[in-house]
Parts: sequence; structure tokens; C-alpha cells
Amino acid sequence: MNLRKRHGRATAEVHTSALNDIMFFLLLFFLIASTVTNPNVIKLMLPKSSTGQSVSKKTITVSVTKELRYYVDKKEVSVDQLEPTLASYKPLATELTIVLYVDRTVAIQDVVQVMDIAQKLNIKLVLATEPKSK
Repeated sequence: MNLRKRHGRATAEVHTSALNDIMFFLLLFFLIASTVTNPNVIKLMLPKSSTGQSVSKKTITVSVTKELRYYVDKKEVSVDQLEPTLASYKPLATELTIVLYVDRTVAIQDVVQVMDIAQKLNIKLVLATEPKSK
């Protein structure tokens, strides 16, 4: 048994105070980034779909609320001004797609009206849905 004190040996220490600061800043960064990532300012209850696709091309978002208010890229537009507003986006991109967000309580005639405008302007249209819960 060696009962002598060991002098001159270095002891190993781990300083974790810097790790706490780094973790705090990472947490703060992800909290702020997660609040910015939601592009939908207009709250809608979307219909559910079992098959869904994401759109990665140049898109315009058109939203129709249950009060029949029309929004084009978060700007409110009257029904009469919907076609000229969408036509103004046509020269900005070669492949343009409209992503249509419609509240599930809106009548199908109002949805078809937006589809007709997109067809008239020769713009692709995709209806946004939420995934079906199992």
C-alpha cells in the first residue's frame, strides 16, 4: 500500500461554465428561428388529405378565409381585383404556381372561382391541405 501523498502531479479539471453559455445561446437562437419560420399569418383550418406534396417552385399564396376575405401574399384583395393582382405576378417568373389556402368551411363555388382565374391566366394551382391524422 502506498500511503504517500502524490505531489507534483497535475489534476484534471473540466470547466463547464462556458458550455452553459453556449447552450443558452443555441436555445435562444432556435426559439427565435422557430417563430420566424411560419409563413402563414392568416389562421385557417385547412382540409385534410392522405396524399400531399410540397411545392418548391416560385409560388404565390392565395388565402380565402371563412369570412370570404381574399389575400394574395398576405395582402388583402377584393374579389374583383384578384385577377389583375395575379396577372401582375405572371411576368415575374416563368413557372408560376398558386398555392391556394382555403378554410374548410368555404363553399366550393368560391374555390372554383379562384381556380377559373388561375386557368384563365395559365398559372398552375395547388390546393393546400393538412395531413390526415391516423
